[in-house]
Amino acid sequence: MKSALPKVLHEVAGKAMVQHVVDAAGSLNADNTVVVYGHGGDQVQATVTGNNLQWAEQAEQLGTGHAVAQAMPSVKEDIVLVLYGDVPLIRPETLRDFVECVDDKTLALMTLTLDDPNGYGRIVRDGQNNVQRIVEQKDATENELGIQEINTGILACTRSFLADCLPKLSSNNAQGEYYLTDVIAMAVQSGLTVETLQPQFAWEVDGVNDRVQLSRLERIFQLAQAESLMRDGVTLRDPARLDIRGSVQIASDVIIDVNVILEGDVTIEEGVTIGPNCILRDANIGAGTVVEANSLIDGSVVGDNCTIGPYARLRPGTELADKAKIGNFVETKKSYVGEGSKVNHLTYIGDSQIGKGVNVGAGTITCNYDGVNKFQTILKDGAFIGSNSSLVAPVTIGENATVGAGSTVTKDVDDNGLAVARGQQRNVANWKRPTKK
Repeated sequence: MKSALPKVLHEVAGKAMVQHVVDAAGSLNADNTVVVYGHGGDQVQATVTGNNLQWAEQAEQLGTGHAVAQAMPSVKEDIVLVLYGDVPLIRPETLRDFVECVDDKTLALMTLTLDDPNGYGRIVRDGQNNVQRIVEQKDATENELGIQEINTGILACTRSFLADCLPKLSSNNAQGEYYLTDVIAMAVQSGLTVETLQPQFAWEVDGVNDRVQLSRLERIFQLAQAESLMRDGVTLRDPARLDIRGSVQIASDVIIDVNVILEGDVTIEEGVTIGPNCILRDANIGAGTVVEANSLIDGSVVGDNCTIGPYARLRPGTELADKAKIGNFVETKKSYVGEGSKVNHLTYIGDSQIGKGVNVGAGTITCNYDGVNKFQTILKDGAFIGSNSSLVAPVTIGENATVGAGSTVTKDVDDNGLAVARGQQRNVANWKRPTKK
């Protein structure tokens, strides 16, 4: 990878590769998941999370068999599933089917048939098509190199079998390593059946060794998610220009334009339209809402039939009631905007509670920060805030009250009142403009 970052921490869809694998394993409800680490172990342990997660150090890199042996003291389950931290796209449903093949008399091996098997270990079968062993490419004969069925490295078997055969592994091979693949021949010698299963999609078992392969898996993963959304009734203007980096729930009849990024936990209800170049992060978007181009919605809850943008920014803690409108170049933070209220242009709303039917004019600022503490602004139902006003918190604008344009308001305004807080205008007749010298 040519990186200071451990390979397995490089991300696919905004999540470390090894985290993808741990999450897939976690879906099987195993008693525990053991992560074997070597290079960059501190970084890996600080990044990866999961239920019943345990760690095993492989201080010397002596091969896959040696790596599994380091994990065995922590393994609790009767059935052991071996996965790889740089094979991030294995699907949980594939693993469930795979593990179900295993019993006291059967070892499960995941294989793949390739037109070009170069670089992979080959599956050697007998005349009755029974698996006999796996031969690594460096140790293969000319005939064995012609085999197109390859080993993915993923296997499942009983714990007792692994505990018995791992100490018997030998490093007498071309790479001087303890191959986990050698347990296949041991299983055959012990009278076990080796059951093979191939994934539905070849990319499920693709590994990553450089940034080119990482990029290819990113696009495969994104396109698979996009196709799933379209089959569920979502319109994507260009499936190749949607990135999903988290967990999304999207209803039918949603339209998503190009270059949209969905991060974290995102829920989009039916009939929503998302314009181009938008980012939604940990957001809930109500039915019928329109998000115009180049808007960022972060940590926010948006009601039904709202309008947002273009060029709007909703920061964490923003909540919009139904039919609210946030217009171009408006920023909100930790604020509630009531039903039918409008904040249309060039405005900052922070730490505020805005009632129903409020109109906030262009250039309005809620001055919520005194350099040390944050304070709240309250705009009650029906309030009208004139353009270019500064509301110095803490301050309350009453129901149906009006703030004249250009005012700096520092005191509460009563219901139905008018606040004008600006210098008095003075007109000079016959004013002579300066002339250039």
